[in-house]
Amino acid sequence: MTKTLYLLRHLKSSWDEPGLRDFDRPLAPRGRKAGKKIARHLRRSGASPDIVLCSPAVRTRQTLAAVLPALGDPNVTFPEELYAASEETLLRAVRAVTAKSGSVLVIAHNPGLEGLAIELAGSGDVDALERLGERFPTGALATLAFRRSWADVGPGSGELVEYVVPRELG
Repeated sequence: MTKTLYLLRHLKSSWDEPGLRDFDRPLAPRGRKAGKKIARHLRRSGASPDIVLCSPAVRTRQTLAAVLPALGDPNVTFPEELYAASEETLLRAVRAVTAKSGSVLVIAHNPGLEGLAIELAGSGDVDALERLGERFPTGALATLAFRRSWADVGPGSGELVEYVVPRELG
């Protein structure tokens, strides 16, 4: 049985309030606009994750709010350790997903999310792999497929099925 992992970097955040803690930064207007594009894309692609693991930061929660209407009715959690998590911490969170879950969406931050996507993508469309390796901007979505259990997901074990960024979605 194939497992699907969606890795979504939070949408563009605002830097308008200089004294605001990083954790509390909201989305910028550009981020909200991009959220509509990503939600439309997720709906069209039939994404329906069983579980959403979302960093508890304001901008990731707002990213989730933007895409959630396109996702069906997933089980959503906000693990504290996903805020500014390393790729190792994100990988541990993915490996801890229950075996019966067929698909998972992780909404988090760079550089950990980008590192995880690159580490897991061992095969896939050559163009998508190259673009993934160049940059993982805000709103980027990498979709990976695995032919193993969540507990066995590791370096190079995923196929990069798709890689999109909001500006490509028209």
